[in-house]
Amino acid sequence: MGKIAFVFSGQGAQYPGMGKELCEGSKAAKAVFDIADGIRANTSAQCFEGTKEELSVTVNTQPCVFTADLAAARAVLEKGIKPDFVAGFSLGEIAALAFSGMLSDEEAFKLVCKRGELMDKAAKANPGAMLAVLKLPADKIEEICARFPDTYPVNYNSPAQTVVATKEENVEALIEAFSEIKGRAKRLAVSGAFHSPFMAEAAEGLAEYMKDVEFKTPEIPVYSNYTAGLYEGDYKALVRAQVEKPVRWQAIVEDMYKNGVDTIIEVGVGKTLTGLTGRINKDIKALKVENMSDLEALEI
Repeated sequence: MGKIAFVFSGQGAQYPGMGKELCEGSKAAKAVFDIADGIRANTSAQCFEGTKEELSVTVNTQPCVFTADLAAARAVLEKGIKPDFVAGFSLGEIAALAFSGMLSDEEAFKLVCKRGELMDKAAKANPGAMLAVLKLPADKIEEICARFPDTYPVNYNSPAQTVVATKEENVEALIEAFSEIKGRAKRLAVSGAFHSPFMAEAAEGLAEYMKDVEFKTPEIPVYSNYTAGLYEGDYKALVRAQVEKPVRWQAIVEDMYKNGVDTIIEVGVGKTLTGLTGRINKDIKALKVENMSDLEALEI
């Protein structure tokens, strides 16, 4: 049998009721929600009972998805399944840092709350939009982006999906440009142009906040969104960079496979990363755990 990786979902996968079943059915999951509630009152109530609109506000989304992700991972660990590697998509990377032991749960939760606050502020100060571009290779998307001001590829998700950040006034022309070369672009329901220079102020603010945060050596190897390699060197610089630089998800999954991973378990909210795994490498077994039925059915 090959190696196992846990991957933690990111912003956009949130939904009302997330994490509730696991919180009720797993002591390890409940412990994560209890920690979150002790720092940010009613986080669990927001996850379980909040509206779709409430959960889509960045300052709510990030701590709530973090909590649901980490709770799911702890429930899987409680079942006796331990990963050889971990990675998280965007804010999911902060949950991966906590799971790896680089930060305590409390430190990581406070960090993700600050991250959400700073990114929300930057999005309001520097408005932008994001488009998921399908059916085109990354190099073609990069060529189109280079023709437009303030337009950047920001999520390299799979061979046939790249997400682009841009200014509002570019959106319609960009969609048309991708269509002309037989691509398809769809606007994402997000509140900012994340993982781009639009987030420079948020990255700077997070770096300032992390001056008082102590990172430990990971007990489980963690992949960096920014480098698509394992965390090494200046950990804080990697956390800062992933706020304003592209997420290289396809490259992360490809490197996991080279390192012997043949099973990836998406822990937390939704199934986006499970779907991407299948599009990147069909030889990797892709599983997910976001509720009790998933947990009970999980077999490795």
